[in-house]
Amino acid sequence: MDERLLHSSSFGAAAAAYAEHRPDYAQDAVRWVLEPAPGVRVLDLGAGTGKLTATLAALGADVVAVEPDPAMLAELRRTLPAVRALPGSAESIPLPDASVDAVLAGNAMHWFDMAVAGPEISRVLAPGGVLAGLWNVMDDQVEWVAGLARVSGSAAIGPRDTPASWRAATADMHLPRVKSESDALPLFGSPQRATFPHGQRRTADSLVATLATRAGMLVMPEEEREAALGRIRAFLSRRPETADGEFTLPMLTAVLRVRRM
Repeated sequence: MDERLLHSSSFGAAAAAYAEHRPDYAQDAVRWVLEPAPGVRVLDLGAGTGKLTATLAALGADVVAVEPDPAMLAELRRTLPAVRALPGSAESIPLPDASVDAVLAGNAMHWFDMAVAGPEISRVLAPGGVLAGLWNVMDDQVEWVAGLARVSGSAAIGPRDTPASWRAATADMHLPRVKSESDALPLFGSPQRATFPHGQRRTADSLVATLATRAGMLVMPEEEREAALGRIRAFLSRRPETADGEFTLPMLTAVLRVRRM
């Protein structure tokens, strides 16, 4: 199993913890994504336990969720019983052609095999529809958050988990093109990027639990994982911002948005 598949398939065993501890998405970010969409039929692709699905539903979108992991899908159905939720993947979407106006992926697009998923997403998007990836990143312009990132290591705070690393990771995210007889034609237009302030109320214990749901932590040997979580706990216990009671973890919802040609 390659590393991408190993990490992407790691979440099901922690579905309940993922649902409890992962943050939702800034509503302003979701509004910005949907702003150019020609309608409100939305696919949440790689929906996980429904963090983004819930935000879309709260904003009044007609949303369908698609998720490949059975445990994650079961958790989504339990918490959002009114939402249509289907088994499927970015590479095999169980929807008809041109059936949605927007496809959104919350902390999921980097798991897609875009050589296969790009044409499949284009198939289900109506002409002029919008594709967007959303990532919640920690605002390491805040000094204690930068310290947390250093202590945590890349398994807990990875290559898309701070604004600078997210920009670097998405700078060369080339969306697929389709071959014609004469040339390669783009499936999607030029990408737009934006970030929106966000935050999550945490305690030291619940932040440790949140970081424990990261893919790099889930696949780590137990002894290494406990050592890493111990370093994080020690750091949080020493910081006045996080040592006593609840605090807001400063975050941004970062968005990559493109339009279907």
